[in-house]
Amino acid sequence: MHAIAIREPGEPDVLEWTEHPDPRPGPGEVVIDVAASAVNRADLSQREGNYPPPKGASEVVGLECSGTIAELGEGVEEWQVGDEVCALLAGGGYAERVAVPAEQVLPKPAGVDLVEAAGLPEVCCTVWSNVIMEAGLRSGQLLLVHGGSGGIGTCAIQVGRALGARVAATAGSEASRRLCAELGADPVISYRDEDFVPIVKELGGADVILDNMGASYLDRNLSALAPDGHLAVIGMQGGRKAELDLGKMLVKRLHLSVLGLRGRPLSGPHGKAAIVTDVRERLWPLVEAGRVRMPVHARVPLPEAARAHAMLEAGDVRGKILLVR
Repeated sequence: MHAIAIREPGEPDVLEWTEHPDPRPGPGEVVIDVAASAVNRADLSQREGNYPPPKGASEVVGLECSGTIAELGEGVEEWQVGDEVCALLAGGGYAERVAVPAEQVLPKPAGVDLVEAAGLPEVCCTVWSNVIMEAGLRSGQLLLVHGGSGGIGTCAIQVGRALGARVAATAGSEASRRLCAELGADPVISYRDEDFVPIVKELGGADVILDNMGASYLDRNLSALAPDGHLAVIGMQGGRKAELDLGKMLVKRLHLSVLGLRGRPLSGPHGKAAIVTDVRERLWPLVEAGRVRMPVHARVPLPEAARAHAMLEAGDVRGKILLVR
């Protein structure tokens, strides 16, 4: 088969479409004939040499895919060859075929195109595990989503609204802010021209903040939280290190979680299998009802993954960039 290889850490042009050994399913795994994958910011970090795959995971980039099950490993009973699915991966998505634990596979949602389904697993599992399973967002609460026009952000806005929460979002360009508003965010705050803290405090403070910035937003996020609020950090686009004011947290009884998805184990209370199961049971019905959809910014042929990476790095991407076979 063919897959995208990283020639050496560097710029997008280090990505190459090359021959690669066919994956074989281990016990409890399936092999998926990939229809599409999708680009995530973690992929850019791996390409730059800053985010190596977990032990035992494929060196091939790609944290999600959609396609058709081609082979079953020993002990797999839920799935059949020919099933149309999408899957959460620890790696391997930028390829013609990928092996994945069966417990990380989701059925293609009814009414969703098979190619577009490739953009769902990573964002849905990230948002659901952090905002719902960890932070416990409830109807009537206020959710603040940073980077509201990206893949994670657009999903989070819709999930929050579908569950009855109020949602505020930050975004950059006018087109990005307009998309956030169309998906149900109100207010939508320009991170280029406005300080989100006084705006959110005027609303009573955020009960949950989903943050992709990390260090640069840490203190302001704590200020914007309501008492008993929860800050869920899922990215470090604004740096890794910042001073943490524990006094501010203590006075307002704040909660802070910093949880990635890729490196989690398969099993256990914080494992991927439990997340995928909850997503399938509680979020997939919202997707199938059209209440949560994945805006697609662009479809790029898989061999041209370098162009897709350059597109994401250039910024102002609204929704997901799909890599199509």
